[in-house]
Amino acid sequence: MRFLRANNRLNNHDAGILPLINVVFLLLIFFMLAGHLAASDPFAITPPKSQSEGRNSPQDLVILVSADGRFALDGVEMSEEGVIKAASERLRKSPAGETPGLRLKTDGNAPAARIVRLMQRLRQAGIQKLKLLTIPAN
Repeated sequence: MRFLRANNRLNNHDAGILPLINVVFLLLIFFMLAGHLAASDPFAITPPKSQSEGRNSPQDLVILVSADGRFALDGVEMSEEGVIKAASERLRKSPAGETPGLRLKTDGNAPAARIVRLMQRLRQAGIQKLKLLTIPAN
């Protein structure tokens, strides 16, 4: 009889760890799924370094400019003209109280003249809020 009680105690002790294993397993699945929800950029970008830091809004549009002259708006690769036209259309169609900004994510090796020209053309297209994304200098 005493052997049965010892076995029962051992089984009760093991049963207490099962909910912990279930929770850890569910968290693992959650983080595996949540990690793949963010869309990746259509091409690799290494932003320039900067001393200042800014805050980004999740509703901002993102324009990517690669070092070899490719452009993309929110992960969709298109021409420079297409990016300017699509960005101005989307900002024009946004609700009045929720005007998103525009984030410009460029490669650090992209020619500065191309970036300045793009910024001027975006300004002419009616875009008022523009942020140039950089990474902090160490």
